[in-house]
Amino acid sequence: MSGGGAAREVGVVVPLRRPGRPPESTAGPAPGGSGEGGAATGEDRAEAASPARDAALAAARAAARAARDAARAARGPAADLGRRARRATDVLARRVTGDYEVDELGFDRELTEAVLLDLLRPLHRRWFRVELRGAEHLPRRGGALLVANHSGTVGIDALMTMVAVHDDAPGGRHLRVLAADLVLAAPVLGDLARRAGITLASPDDAERLLRAGELVGVWPEGYKGVGKHFRDRYRLQRFGRGGFVASALRAGVPIVPCAIVGAEEVYPKIGDVAPLARLLGLPYVPVTPFFPLLGPLGLVPLPSRWVVELGEPVRTDLAPPATADDPAAVLDLADQVRETIQASLHELLLHRRSVWR
Repeated sequence: MSGGGAAREVGVVVPLRRPGRPPESTAGPAPGGSGEGGAATGEDRAEAASPARDAALAAARAAARAARDAARAARGPAADLGRRARRATDVLARRVTGDYEVDELGFDRELTEAVLLDLLRPLHRRWFRVELRGAEHLPRRGGALLVANHSGTVGIDALMTMVAVHDDAPGGRHLRVLAADLVLAAPVLGDLARRAGITLASPDDAERLLRAGELVGVWPEGYKGVGKHFRDRYRLQRFGRGGFVASALRAGVPIVPCAIVGAEEVYPKIGDVAPLARLLGLPYVPVTPFFPLLGPLGLVPLPSRWVVELGEPVRTDLAPPATADDPAAVLDLADQVRETIQASLHELLLHRRSVWR
């Protein structure tokens, strides 16, 4: 695949038809109709009364709905919090007894929806105030590969994108993030990551999920992107050899470019303690304006305002079958996706009024 990339397919939106009653006739009985002197029969009177009865029933249902809404509003956030707490307690209790299910890669859908996403929502909604744009480009069903820029020093951008896709995009889909082995090998954190649907960034796992109709997220810059110096913010690093493109091509699914603005300012990396990083087996140990100077307080992320923008899908599913085995075509398409994301970042930064609001 070369040049302008995959062809676009034009779709047609067809409005849904809702079932309903046929329109009632407003004409009265014909003169001289059934009954003496044209008088209405019992059947005619019942038919005439039917619209009035339907209207009364509709009004009663509307009143009942209004009463339920008023009661729910009166209970307020505390009642909703209590309901969520009860559900989370029930879910966690069944994890102790072993009465739960996970998929073949360890994803625990129920735990993620009842507990893990709830833990992340305060950051998503209140702290970073994440705004999702272009949600219409995300397919409501079927496999797709979301490709995003990486930043933030600790990779929190992937977690916020998971919440945004689930909560703010139509369909409420789970984003199955591809992560480095360092994340999945970490004690406790690795198990929680697996439960949240995060899996190893390998072509085999990516292709398996895509063929199963899952929405998969990948951050191809890896450590080069998430750990870059603050002076290089919003400058995309290399996308590797384009393995994510080959996976999408083989699975026959579209690629959705994703540009994230705001994550670069969460932990501004201004240095690196390289000897300590080698000792701990880490890619880097960051130095920020507040860490390690302020100790644990320096770990609090700065409250930058985020925008997550989804671009128009790249239709790799329309590419010729042998494209995935052509290294030049794969790299060309990977570069096109990278350039698309970089252009979106420039556009978002150009119109950003403030980092914080």
